Amino acid sequence: MPKSPERCQEIREETRSKILHDSMLYFARNGFAGTKISDLAKHIGIGQGTLYIYFKSKEELFNEIYTLTNYSEDIKNLKILVHLPVSAQKKIRELSKSIMANLMQDENYAAKVALNTQMTFEKKEFVSEETIYQSELYQLTEKIIIQGQKEGSVVDGVPMKLADYFWGVVYLYSLKKLFTTKYELISEEDLARILLKDET
Repeated sequence: MPKSPERCQEIREETRSKILHDSMLYFARNGFAGTKISDLAKHIGIGQGTLYIYFKSKEELFNEIYTLTNYSEDIKNLKILVHLPVSAQKKIRELSKSIMANLMQDENYAAKVALNTQMTFEKKEFVSEETIYQSELYQLTEKIIIQGQKEGSVVDGVPMKLADYFWGVVYLYSLKKLFTTKYELISEEDLARILLKDET
């Protein structure tokens, strides 16, 4: 018995969702440059021709994934956090809590972190040897670090390098979440401690 038009549409939507989900993980691991469509199709478990039915090119597929995983919501929330009239210590604890909750509960969040970090490297967003990023995520984190250094609650060091280190740890644990089965996730306290001075 032939499938109804509604069921055919459901199958198309399910296939498209699977392509996006599995491709996101593959790109997060291999980056854009390190991804071949033939290998990607094999990883997804579909024919290369099927993939091209849904996306005309690797670029089109990647652009859609990148749109889905961009940091716009995170940046919006971080902007709000930056401007709250509370201590930097509280902001860092809140940021760490949010990141770790997302990492524990959402594989897509881990993929988003990994994918955006990969793109930072591929786009060569470094603008000097001091690892100054053009990424707004890093710049907003830097603002909180500067506030904390003035308040005396954040460790000494170049603020952007500290932001780099903080997000580098998040990236590492995102990769562990995506690609390993046996690992221990750090706590929100461990993540916050990267930036905060020891209170003892």
